Amino acid sequence: MKMLHTNLQEVETVAELEKMIAENENVMVCCGRMGPMCIPVYDIMEELEEDRPDIKFAVMSFDSPEAYIIRNAPECRGFMGLPFTMYYKNGKVARATSSIQSMDQVTTVLEEHFSTSNVEKA
Repeated sequence: MKMLHTNLQEVETVAELEKMIAENENVMVCCGRMGPMCIPVYDIMEELEEDRPDIKFAVMSFDSPEAYIIRNAPECRGFMGLPFTMYYKNGKVARATSSIQSMDQVTTVLEEHFSTSNVEKA
């Protein structure tokens, strides 16, 4: 049962999330609610999903008992604002952010951690 009304894949269990992280080199998961701080991040992810087939985008309901895997992650300690956004690279947390993010903020993290092109030496 989908808790979040987005066009993104919704992860409902820890097992689903772990499988996604294991099967995809680059994963961005936004853990939140249908609130004013979260919806803009979902919209950004939906927009980026079309342009970045190298990244698996997904959402998880913050209120799901299964979301403890993100809520209680050491990288999220001290986070106050929703959503909690996790970026996984090769099965490990590459970055975690909280609260509303702009397109620039999200793409900066993607470029920093998920860049497909290495800088070529001239």
